[in-house]
Amino acid sequence: MNKELIEALELLEKEKNISKATLLEAIENSLITACKNHFGKADNVRVNINPQTGDFAVFADKEVVEEVEDPVLQVSLAEARMKDPKYEIGDVVHFPIESKSFGRIATQNAKNVILQKIREEERSMQFNEWYQKEKDVVTGIVQRNLGRNISINLGRVDAMLSEAEQVKGEVFKQTERIKVFVLEVKDTPKGPRISVSRTHPDLVKRLFEAEVTEVRDGTVEIKAIAREAGSRTKIAVWSNDPNVDPVGACVGINGARVNSIVHELRGEKIDIITWDENAAFLIENALSPAKVICVVADEELREAQVIVPDYQLSLAIGKEGQNARLAARLTGYKIDIKSETQAREMGLFEQMGIDDQEEGVYDDLPRDFDLAPAGEEYPEEGYLEADHLENGYQEEGYSEGKNLEEDYSQENYLEEGYSEEGYSEEKHPEEGYSDENYPVEDYEEQDSQ
Repeated sequence: MNKELIEALELLEKEKNISKATLLEAIENSLITACKNHFGKADNVRVNINPQTGDFAVFADKEVVEEVEDPVLQVSLAEARMKDPKYEIGDVVHFPIESKSFGRIATQNAKNVILQKIREEERSMQFNEWYQKEKDVVTGIVQRNLGRNISINLGRVDAMLSEAEQVKGEVFKQTERIKVFVLEVKDTPKGPRISVSRTHPDLVKRLFEAEVTEVRDGTVEIKAIAREAGSRTKIAVWSNDPNVDPVGACVGINGARVNSIVHELRGEKIDIITWDENAAFLIENALSPAKVICVVADEELREAQVIVPDYQLSLAIGKEGQNARLAARLTGYKIDIKSETQAREMGLFEQMGIDDQEEGVYDDLPRDFDLAPAGEEYPEEGYLEADHLENGYQEEGYSEGKNLEEDYSQENYLEEGYSEEGYSEEKHPEEGYSDENYPVEDYEEQDSQ
């Protein structure tokens, strides 16, 4: 019997993850409870259990007195000397108690004490296990819909995905495996109550930690995240190793890493930008993919003025203002975006201390060239045709007849849909290329981009 008891305790320890010592303590308490139900008192009852063999013994300690007033706690001198002639008044005699003598009710109560202790320990172990997983990502199986909420099975416990934490438009099928973010774990009499989310920004962060080794080991840090669940996420990353490109590490070869996360998020778009301590550079990066002419940031007011080329204004603002809104959340700045024309009309270039050129000069600049890199000022002489040496222009500078890149000249520049007749001022109206020199469909396609 005792061997069977130890085997049962060891099996419970494996299945319920409850220590054998805790179960033995529960048995000890149950025997004391049985004694209390049988005798009415249990203050003097002791239980000894051998954890190796399972042997146990129950004793009642009784004081030797001349006249017995309470037979449960006291014993007469004559009765004590029948057990051992050496006992004297005031000694304590240990009387063994046979558990077989307990009644049915006392036995049932002892059983209930053991079961209650097992349930409490199991609930406590589950709570501690899931409390450690709070603010982490776990994989669950969709069970059933409870109204507008969804029950997610996480193994030995269930979690609740409420309507507020669901991504609008996502539909799950039963038995489908999904990843969820553990929002909160509460301890209740019925076990841990776990709330999970599919909309929390940290879900994206944890997915990157699981997918990108450099993020997991701390080489690449995720500095900030702004998310509109189901639509778009912007994430700013920084590398602690100058030899590691943070954006490239997160994107992976051929986009393998980020595509895996996008697939898990059901096609949600993810913009990965480089974090910068300089607020102006950070805001410029955050407005990607839009190009920025200049940024002036006020760190005290947490406000920023941004000027973008006219054709980039809609891209910088984004659909329904999404790009600008996410950039503001990511950087923590209130961002005011103006087009180049608006900035010129409002005199913002003068207010920013920028030497504004004659009208039309900015329109002629290459589209990938930033007029005013964030945090820097224009040269005193301003931007001139003869000073621009970027993008392969020769040292003599940019001029109508001196640009040798790809045989560019007014007479023979044939790229981007120009006709063989060539590019000339007369055939290039301000509002766009003429039909005969630049196909309308090509122009409209480039303009839309």
